Amino acid sequence: MAPTSAKGSTDKLNTPSQKISNSKYELELARLQIELVKMQEWIKRSGHRVVVIFEGRDAAGKGGTIKRITAPLNPRIAQVVALPAPTEREKSQWYFQRYVAHLPAAGEMTIFDRSWYNRAGVERVMGFCTDEEYHEFFRSCPEFERMLVRSGIQVIKYWFSVSDEEQERRFQKRLNDPTKQWKLSPMDLESRKRWVDYSKAKDHMFVHTDIEEAPWYVVQSDIKKHARINCISHLLSQVPYEDLAPALAALEPRPEQSDYERPPMDTQSFVPEVHTKL
Repeated sequence: MAPTSAKGSTDKLNTPSQKISNSKYELELARLQIELVKMQEWIKRSGHRVVVIFEGRDAAGKGGTIKRITAPLNPRIAQVVALPAPTEREKSQWYFQRYVAHLPAAGEMTIFDRSWYNRAGVERVMGFCTDEEYHEFFRSCPEFERMLVRSGIQVIKYWFSVSDEEQERRFQKRLNDPTKQWKLSPMDLESRKRWVDYSKAKDHMFVHTDIEEAPWYVVQSDIKKHARINCISHLLSQVPYEDLAPALAALEPRPEQSDYERPPMDTQSFVPEVHTKL
């Protein structure tokens, strides 16, 4: 089974009193992102397949961490999947079917920004699934993930844990920031009222799906910078990559193009230089 620290954990965190400085954070993030590029190259060349699942409460910091992971990576190799609510047709399919279509091929990593665990969380709490569908999920999910692992897909699961107080602070910040108001959906506002229900659902989910082949890892996320550094570092430790970076290619001098003449500038449409008015 997974480490005991992942089981029975609550959303009340033992948050470190001292935050990492911005300069140290930027240096460490840059170092880790170089390692992520090395990991990407190894995944590509070895044919390894990785699924990384990000779950947690709303405003727990999943999206920001995913952005820092994927920023230096090739989107053809590291793909982010964030599926919308299922269509009526998808609701009639086998529950895992629409997720299977996004599983990685050889040499790829798929990052699920929320995943099939929607059934154990939001669908259960908000009443979007029946009791039978809910219980069937817990019968099927561990076997589904074991099947993925047996097929050669590495499954890494993260739960971002944020305290009630910090989530409320982030919600208030989103409410007052025009660039983040889109993050406050009606579902987010409703989940805010059901803190205990989500806690119970998460605890029940861990009991049934924290399996040896694909354990849950809890990321304490009250301090976003700490969560990002800790999660990326852990992800790198889970993939047995080697530094396979190719030698730098030499840039040869460009050959002269004596037979080419650029068209007149006034025949092209340019973006206005609005910066000159600032």
